[in-house]
Amino acid sequence: MKVTCILLALLFLLVSVTPLLAAEDFNNLSLTIYNQNIALIREVREVVLDAGKQIIKLKDIPSKINPTSVQLNVLTDPDSFSVLEQYYKYEPLNSSTLLNKYLGEEIRILTRDGNLYEGYLSNYDVNQIILVKDKKAGPVYVIERSDIVSIEFPQIPEGLATEPALVCYVESKDAGSKLIELSYLTQDINWSTNYVANISQDEEYLSLNGWVTVENRSGASYESGKLKLIAGEINLEREEYDRADTLKALVAESAPQFEEAGLFEYHIYTLGRGVTLEDNQTKQISLLNAQGIPIEKIFIYEGAAYRGYYYDNWRNQSYNPDVSVYIEFDNRDEYGLGIPLPKGKVRVYIADEDDILQFIGEDSINHTPKDEKIRLSLGSAFDIVGERRIVDHKKISNTIYQDTYEITLKNHREEPAKIKVIERQWGDWKVLKSNSDYTKIDAYNIEFNVEVPENDEVKIVYTAEYRF
Repeated sequence: MKVTCILLALLFLLVSVTPLLAAEDFNNLSLTIYNQNIALIREVREVVLDAGKQIIKLKDIPSKINPTSVQLNVLTDPDSFSVLEQYYKYEPLNSSTLLNKYLGEEIRILTRDGNLYEGYLSNYDVNQIILVKDKKAGPVYVIERSDIVSIEFPQIPEGLATEPALVCYVESKDAGSKLIELSYLTQDINWSTNYVANISQDEEYLSLNGWVTVENRSGASYESGKLKLIAGEINLEREEYDRADTLKALVAESAPQFEEAGLFEYHIYTLGRGVTLEDNQTKQISLLNAQGIPIEKIFIYEGAAYRGYYYDNWRNQSYNPDVSVYIEFDNRDEYGLGIPLPKGKVRVYIADEDDILQFIGEDSINHTPKDEKIRLSLGSAFDIVGERRIVDHKKISNTIYQDTYEITLKNHREEPAKIKVIERQWGDWKVLKSNSDYTKIDAYNIEFNVEVPENDEVKIVYTAEYRF
């Protein structure tokens, strides 16, 4: 039995390479990508028009376009051209599209038991397909979709828009070639930033490399476009879109740094050359490379494992033994930085005794203005531990309490450790006495700064009063 399989045509279309959007030079195409999974595309195209009203079809449009965002302007003699209507058309070649187009038409269905059914497609849903052999006399076949091996359609239906296209009904006062500017928003183009920080073996400096990762899953490719990236959180109305499942490639490029500038209340980064983004591609582009940035290692201990006051249940309070380790540096021009840094993940490495870089932790930074400090959390110190106990609790009245805390810091390293100890306070509070100086950070936190000698321990003891 000879079966004409439309699925072969479908397979051919799926494996065909998506054509690149036409762009004769660097200025014909620009991509402004936001780190919220959208992009603004601007392209200049040449169209040949007749005089009068007519339909033009603009192809090579991304399948994830937001049709309501389309703007079409003519650059050649603007007064001679107007757009009367426009709509986006895309009907991907799949079983649902074909079944819908063939309602009332003849198809053939082969089932697992070897039966071949021929007839007019009467109806279908996710479970069944109904065929009628003869529209007047019958019989009627109800075929379970789970039993179907293949469906044969005589041909691809006419008028099926298997490639995304923007269809415009326009009016031109004269015939000839015109340049038009097309702009639109599309989903599923996104960018993010990743940083790699390498700490020197003496732990005094780091180098910082920044990479922009651009992901294009919009359903179209873009050739030699001018790339701009917007850092900042713009307001977007939430909409649901289908998403592609696969990424095609990971490409790393060595490129000039981006040029940064302000834009409204955001920051814009412009790449000084054209860039090509193929559909289903992930591409990395160098953002910055800074060397010799001074750093400070910081140990912080927050011993209280609770967040609310315990009143008379003070004997059952647990504590946190871990001392957190951070590194801190300034985003300043003299260190090769000094630009607003987009939010992203920072992975930190340090060389071991064999001069091999080892991964020691990662943290994320928010959008960071220039001249601000960056603090990265890298984990817990192995050789420094803390202990926190409530050693005395007094109820002065129903609304007044006094507590004495003992905080022990043990340093098992072969060098001293400077540790910040942060203590939470409650209600209307005051410290009555302390064996160590402290600083009030805010309305509910105080900070002790102590140095613990190598292979030694230090105790902080203080008493505080709370009024509720």
